[in-house]
Amino acid sequence: MMDFVLEAWVSALIEEMKLRWMLGGGRQWKPGERLKLLFATYSGARNTGSDIRVEEIARQVRHILGAERIELTVMSQTLDWTRDYFKGCKQVHLPDVFPPFLIREVPKHHGVVACEGSTFKSKFSDALTTMFIGALGLAAAENKVSLGYGVEAGAMNPMVQKMTRRFCKSSLVITRNPESQTVLGHLNVPTELGTDAAWTFEPLGPEYGRETLRRAGWDGATPVLIVCPINPFWWPVKPSIVKYAARVTTGAFKDSHYRTIYFHKAGREVDAKYGKYIAEMSEAVDTFRKRQRVFPILVGMERLDARACAAMAERLPGVPVFTSDAHNMYELVSVLRCGSLLVSSRYHAIVCSMPALVPSAGVTMDERIRNLMHERGHEHLLFTVEEDGLAEKVVNAMETMWRDAEGLRDGIARTVVRNLKLMARMGVYFEQHIHKIYPEFTVRSGVHSWEEYLPPLDPTLRKLVEQYESAGVSAGAGA
Repeated sequence: MMDFVLEAWVSALIEEMKLRWMLGGGRQWKPGERLKLLFATYSGARNTGSDIRVEEIARQVRHILGAERIELTVMSQTLDWTRDYFKGCKQVHLPDVFPPFLIREVPKHHGVVACEGSTFKSKFSDALTTMFIGALGLAAAENKVSLGYGVEAGAMNPMVQKMTRRFCKSSLVITRNPESQTVLGHLNVPTELGTDAAWTFEPLGPEYGRETLRRAGWDGATPVLIVCPINPFWWPVKPSIVKYAARVTTGAFKDSHYRTIYFHKAGREVDAKYGKYIAEMSEAVDTFRKRQRVFPILVGMERLDARACAAMAERLPGVPVFTSDAHNMYELVSVLRCGSLLVSSRYHAIVCSMPALVPSAGVTMDERIRNLMHERGHEHLLFTVEEDGLAEKVVNAMETMWRDAEGLRDGIARTVVRNLKLMARMGVYFEQHIHKIYPEFTVRSGVHSWEEYLPPLDPTLRKLVEQYESAGVSAGAGA
């Protein structure tokens, strides 16, 4: 019921904005002004992947358009957790009850950029998807920039699907895979094909990761096995005034409480599936470390993943845990890139480890990891969170990565370079969209290399580009 209230509320605000615009309200960008763009994000939840995406989108946009010509503002759910992120950007607090914020904040800007990977999905939260549609729809209602950047579309509930069709039909959505284009195409939303925005991220150097591992007991030589667990079964998050009232007055729903009026999916079925997943992932780690000499660690890429890490750690005494509430994104990715093997249910743990050519397997709850592993040609390293015999299959995948690491690294490297080229292409689409909405906003002319549409690459990425550029890696191949 509360999801419906939010969806109806946001829909009404967009219709109101359209009417205001038709009656002469609103204010467009004028030559000589800085172009003000509002980044609609999931930042501030201490989700490493989400924060990295915003960081890299901001870097790329400033590089393409010129930092002195634009003003970027990033939404954050918790400003204390993003205070040291997004240099050069302003930050504004996104409240949990967001419709009044959107109608107040969006008109202050010349456009909106939706930055969250799972922008058009009901899998995690209809409320969050409604917020993204609302931000894009309000900008589109005023004929401003309305752009989804490197985002994904999947299954949506009927009301959210209807809102996407109605309010995003004049937006441009650059998707990170063809499957998302198909979903949005059925809703008559214009799309272009891009990729994820995290590929250019530069963490702290490997010396930070190595020293952090040493402090946790690593000897500096033993191969590091990294496992990134989650709770795949407590989604979607839904708002509930009734549960919130009970939580405040009686302390009920403690385990499923996400924040304020929002609660995770809960119940015996959820607990049973989650318990099986944790048991099988733990069994796989324990079995493999008895076969091979490895130093296993658990990494929580989002603050919420600390619970899953703790649950596995109970079954694996002595295994160190690293979580995003204790380590910022620069630190955590440095640790990831010191790994020798990675098994992850987090998409961005895989993406962010790939520039260091860490062999990785995915245990997925949705299509994100599946699409990436298919692109790499590593379907044999892909499993689902509910799969029968998961422990044995993950052990076999670990053995495969241990044995075939060199061959796997070649496929990983080619995928990284291909996606860098796709990310550069996204920059071209971004520049063209800005110029289409604001023809007087000058953009570059002439012929430019693809690398000029990316922020400066770190030495690790530069080396991969130099090696595989000569091998003829194409942005279109496998994309």
